[in-house]
Amino acid sequence: MTASAEAVFRDAVAAHRAGDLRTAEAGYHAVLRLAPQLLIAWDNLANIYSREDRLAELAEVHRRAIALEPSDARRYALAITELYRGRYADAWPHFEHRPSKAAGAPKTTIPEWRGEPLAGKRLLVWQEQGFGDQLQMARFVPLLDADAVSFACLAPLSRLLGQLCPTVPRLGEIPGRFDYWVSSMSLPGRLNATLDDLPPPAPLTAAPRRVGGVGVCWKAGEATNRGRSLTPDQAQDLLALAGAVSLQPEDSGAADFQETAEIIAGLDAVVTVDTAVAHLAGSLGKPTFVLLPHRSDWRWLRDRTDSPWYPSLRLIRQPEPGDWTSAIEQAKAAL
Repeated sequence: MTASAEAVFRDAVAAHRAGDLRTAEAGYHAVLRLAPQLLIAWDNLANIYSREDRLAELAEVHRRAIALEPSDARRYALAITELYRGRYADAWPHFEHRPSKAAGAPKTTIPEWRGEPLAGKRLLVWQEQGFGDQLQMARFVPLLDADAVSFACLAPLSRLLGQLCPTVPRLGEIPGRFDYWVSSMSLPGRLNATLDDLPPPAPLTAAPRRVGGVGVCWKAGEATNRGRSLTPDQAQDLLALAGAVSLQPEDSGAADFQETAEIIAGLDAVVTVDTAVAHLAGSLGKPTFVLLPHRSDWRWLRDRTDSPWYPSLRLIRQPEPGDWTSAIEQAKAAL
């Protein structure tokens, strides 16, 4: 990097640290005209575009950085950006570089399925990420044209997903013979799913345990919380509604997701934060209001009140970071 480029970069970084993003942005563009291979300038520019939700520009910056350094982290960052934009066909190849896939892959000599013909083959679908992710991806299981499909999942999902195919333990030795395995989160990419042709939610059913009322799920799991949960006082605001019941496992007494599905099946509606209950209620076709943080997960896209993944869901977003009160009032008014 030349001395002039280094001076421009220092000034851009100083402006960035001072919160003068416009000056910083102009400076990074200037230095990249002088030194287009300066990765840190691309990264700092990506930071600005991410903070301001300028997704098209952010995607282009990620692509320029990947051309210089095609790391897993950069490709995953591009995947998430394109998923937020709804550009699924562009996202899935890069989504294969997500850290959770590498960390959670099964220890086996069976080859990974990458789209080969499945006629006459036995396929093992391997659970990756959380319970809600598995319920979201379960819709693809009926589309797999293998001779036999089994789903390796954790025990709380085993009975429910057993409606779609045989389930086997996610932990410990996997019984049976398989020709391929595939991560559940890789299924939409393997099947070339786009935003315009998503299959309907998994055809899950449950016998109702009750009649009427509103189910409330106000707390996400510790591993996936990241600002998704309400406080106990905020939860009480919803639980004070006529006929409201808590869907938290410690309150509902449900031993697994099949029992939670039976409770939901008998309700009039569900109000939930972004957790597995949203995916379960959506899979059951229950009218559901999902309370989302101001910066929500990629699967809920941006600036939408509906979900292409679940027709029965209505998305209620915090209007400002941390403003659950407004979102709760919207949910109460809708109910």
